Amino acid sequence: MNEFDLIARYFNQPALTGQPGCDGGVVVGIGDDCAVVSVPDGWQLVQSIDTLVEGVHFPAGIDPVLLGWRALAVSVSDLAAMGARPHSFFLALTLPKADTAWLEGFCQGMADLAARCGIPLVGGDTTRGSLTVSLHVQGIVAAGSALRRNGARPGDTVYVSGTLGDAGGALPLVLQGASIEDGKSTSETALLTRYYRPEPRLALGQWLVEQGATAAIDISDGLLGDLNHILRASGCGATLNSDALPLSDALRVVYPEDQARSLAQTAGDDYELCFTAPASAIAESESPIPVVAIGTIVEQSGIRLDGQLIDLAEGGFRHFS
Repeated sequence: MNEFDLIARYFNQPALTGQPGCDGGVVVGIGDDCAVVSVPDGWQLVQSIDTLVEGVHFPAGIDPVLLGWRALAVSVSDLAAMGARPHSFFLALTLPKADTAWLEGFCQGMADLAARCGIPLVGGDTTRGSLTVSLHVQGIVAAGSALRRNGARPGDTVYVSGTLGDAGGALPLVLQGASIEDGKSTSETALLTRYYRPEPRLALGQWLVEQGATAAIDISDGLLGDLNHILRASGCGATLNSDALPLSDALRVVYPEDQARSLAQTAGDDYELCFTAPASAIAESESPIPVVAIGTIVEQSGIRLDGQLIDLAEGGFRHFS
């Protein structure tokens, strides 16, 4: 059995093979030269690809189960940001050597999240080289309804989901080689879990489409940097209130308040959603996960935090190396 045969064995399960036919499912999956998929009438296919390299996007020696989950979560989060329903994905995996035990752990972690998200693997490839994971994900949205970065308008409210800064708070532990079970306290364990097992906000993204959100992005490189992508695409600016940024109890326990707030502003890898919408459009109490208003879209360009213009060249997340 070659490596991709082993991968296929993990994903050729009823919960992971999709629904054949013409309703937006998988017609032909793993086993042929190409996959064949269908999209319902009136819907569009949205696609994204991410490549994760050992030592750049994840630490060397990472638990393969956690890597499998995290690699897929990072990619599926892009579907959430567009308000898409998961459809299918491809995996290209480069391995330094044949290691069945490692590959089985990786597949198990990825298959666990795939089943949770309802997204089947429909093809891919394996090759030899430095450990690299590339994932091409596909989702579907009703025609013309995809959330984009260019729809924010002056007067819209800026929102974020969940809590911010947790994954960045875990990074010093991650760089020391810590896994989830290595947290020395409940708070450290909570932060490590946020880094290694992010939860793509799929239900929220789909709900935002229904509520009339105007723009969205997933927070992969830090709130300020990612919000700036929305602002540049939309041709506007934003005023933010730092006191409104949602911080977890775990982050506040591990870090002083000022450092926790700094992490919430600039740390990457949370994979929460930052989005804009008319204030009257969002009933926060009805959201599938907690969301909070943190500011307002304005005509003047740039981001003003507590009235001070932010120099984005000074902050923002950088992948470790």
